[in-house]
Amino acid sequence: MWYFRSPLIAFGEDALSHLDQNICSRAFIVTDAVMRDIGHLQHVIDRLQGSGVVCDSFAEVEPDPGVEIVQRCAARMQEFAPDWVIGLGGGSCLDAAKAAWFLYERPDVDLAAVTPFETFGLRNKARFVTIPTTAGSGAEVTAAAVITDIEKIRKMEVASFELIPDVSVVDPWFSSQLSPRLTADTGIDAMTHAVEGFTSTFANDFSDALCLHAARLVFEYLPRAYHKGMHDPEAREKMSNAATMAALGMGNSHIALAHAMGHSAGTVFGLPHGRLTGMFLPYAIEFTAKGGAGRYLELAHGLGWAADDEAQAANMIVLALRNLLREVEQPLSLKEAGISKEDFAANLDSLCDRMEMDSALATGRRFPYREQSMHLFEYAYEGKSIDF
Repeated sequence: MWYFRSPLIAFGEDALSHLDQNICSRAFIVTDAVMRDIGHLQHVIDRLQGSGVVCDSFAEVEPDPGVEIVQRCAARMQEFAPDWVIGLGGGSCLDAAKAAWFLYERPDVDLAAVTPFETFGLRNKARFVTIPTTAGSGAEVTAAAVITDIEKIRKMEVASFELIPDVSVVDPWFSSQLSPRLTADTGIDAMTHAVEGFTSTFANDFSDALCLHAARLVFEYLPRAYHKGMHDPEAREKMSNAATMAALGMGNSHIALAHAMGHSAGTVFGLPHGRLTGMFLPYAIEFTAKGGAGRYLELAHGLGWAADDEAQAANMIVLALRNLLREVEQPLSLKEAGISKEDFAANLDSLCDRMEMDSALATGRRFPYREQSMHLFEYAYEGKSIDF
């Protein structure tokens, strides 16, 4: 038996008006300095206060938030005692909000001990709401938060189905303000969610439908959103929808090798998550297909492409992905991403160690052994197609 899990999703133009429904009295907003400085935080506060809601905020989230930031945020939450916790921003803000809300509800539990296999009894104090301002991370609908353990220099996944938000407000007005670079970084992340969610060993009919349509939308609308920005509201809305759909699909199946490689390289080199997972995705597909695994023929047919077998389908998907990456000026290799040969060589063992410990590998269709792991990163550094 399977379960499909999702928040209530308010989406489309003026989705933010959902906040007018007087369903809380005290709201605590978790965000970052950028959201504060460009006025998005005040925009949300004004909306809430217009409905009589008392507000407080924490605007100190940093990229790849660490445990200390989360604990500080949770302490502020305890002082304010909200009945709504709102995450506002990109993936880092939403992840920090999830983790801080968890500690607000359960200050007695260590985040490192959180697991999908236990019940924690959240929602005794507050409901959790997300307002994504990018179109890609998908954190607005998923059951996990990625927090950086600075002492151990690793990314820690805090995962529990209770972390799935109660409400997600997907208003494309927010993402229409994104720069081209952020549009590409986050949009490619949505594509990786869609492809890996579709090809995961946990994929199912419900996740397939969402992931497949999300992939179609990203192929069609990401270049438009990248090149035209706020001047193409249709593309912005479609990308917002695609990001949330891909995350819903992926969140109800799982991810795989490209994410494991991206998590590892993100920790080591500090590059944006979406840029890395999108860059690694073609290599992951090639590696998986070389092992005779994958669902690439089914994916290609779903995208409307005439392929005869898995190998041909994988090649078509890889070519289309690399063309898309070029169209939105994303790197196709670690070398193109700015990593020096010396830095790469010095960190290769660490990259492999971290990747091989990543839970994303558990639902991939081909598991790399140590020598293969090293070759995967080496080929991805040079931009070579996988031939093993």
